[in-house]
Amino acid sequence: MIHKHASKPTRETVTLDSATSKKWTGILGTIGLFGLIASGIGLGTDRAQFFHSYLTSYMFCLSLTLGCLFFTVLQHLVGAHWSIVVRRIAEVVMSNVGLMVILFVPVALGLHDLYHWTHHDAVAHDRLLQQKEPYLNTTFFFIRIAVYFLVWFGVSRFFFQRSVQVDETQDVGLIQSMRRFSAPSILLFALTQTFASFDLLMSLDPHWFSTIFGVYFFAGSVVSAFSLIALIALLLRSSGKLVNEITPEHYHDLGKLMFAFTVFWTYIAFSQYFLIWYGNIPEETIFYLNRWEGGWRTVSLFLAIGHFIVPFVILMSRHAKRKLALLGFMACWIVFMQYVDMYWLVLPNLHKQSVGFHWLDVATWMGVTGIWGAVIVRRLGQQALIPAQDPLLIRSLEFENV
Repeated sequence: MIHKHASKPTRETVTLDSATSKKWTGILGTIGLFGLIASGIGLGTDRAQFFHSYLTSYMFCLSLTLGCLFFTVLQHLVGAHWSIVVRRIAEVVMSNVGLMVILFVPVALGLHDLYHWTHHDAVAHDRLLQQKEPYLNTTFFFIRIAVYFLVWFGVSRFFFQRSVQVDETQDVGLIQSMRRFSAPSILLFALTQTFASFDLLMSLDPHWFSTIFGVYFFAGSVVSAFSLIALIALLLRSSGKLVNEITPEHYHDLGKLMFAFTVFWTYIAFSQYFLIWYGNIPEETIFYLNRWEGGWRTVSLFLAIGHFIVPFVILMSRHAKRKLALLGFMACWIVFMQYVDMYWLVLPNLHKQSVGFHWLDVATWMGVTGIWGAVIVRRLGQQALIPAQDPLLIRSLEFENV
């Protein structure tokens, strides 16, 4: 539904002043640097813990980056108008793909500590690993990772650069080119994101497999990305930016997406669990067995309650989606639960009998997320916070829920 009273925003309301940008870039950068230094110290004392903690934080940030990449491409694919005012936030987050390549270096260096299938002696005495060796070998692993990042970087750069160029040139042809490229981009994203989840997460236990694990990772990435977009928009609003441009109507729709994909994540998570429980194959059930022993049972229950029941019950109502303080809290909560989910996927491979919280979990999170966040804030200060010259911007500004 459209109402006819919106006016085009001024430059002051859609740009982040350099002082604010530098301030928060410095704060987040300092946190990140401190975390990386502390993590480096931890590397010298406990290699295995460092690499597992680092991978958890890395996959957390990568999932948010890829979720925003999906959001951006999807908006062009369906020709959405309501989302134009929030699309730039997603574009800025997805453009962190290049940074994720750099942050991948510690994962590459810790391959032997993380992945059992890289141990030649283990492969020599394991028939299953021998059968998987044509796929699970170091050379092919790095080739695949390179392909994934090339695709993600190419897609994110294509959409981000053209979106910014529209602000400068008002060339409608650029929007049409993004629309045409969106369909193949979605297909490329689906393939690369699925196999990346297999390689980086599922292969931590090379004896375990799930045919829908890629969809599980996708669902968590997307619902947390919607939440991050809402959270960043609310933080900008608290600084006096995008107050009139991103209205409760837009937050309402973001809340709908958060609610819908919470249900989708739960559906996929339950389907994976139910199929493995019903099949009762030892190679499959070991995954849940490891997460139902010792303290991991508490984490598993907390994940089920926190990632489904809490957001489902709260976001069900229309009021909650339009109450910005409550929506902001739920956005923080869902992003936090995405980190818990990554922790639940990675750390049981190291600590099989107990949770084993470690200070490196915090240090690596500060390091990776701090640097990742600093780059986002810096880039937010380099161009308009919304696609200010998009010819359909007025339709987005005038958007109103039925």
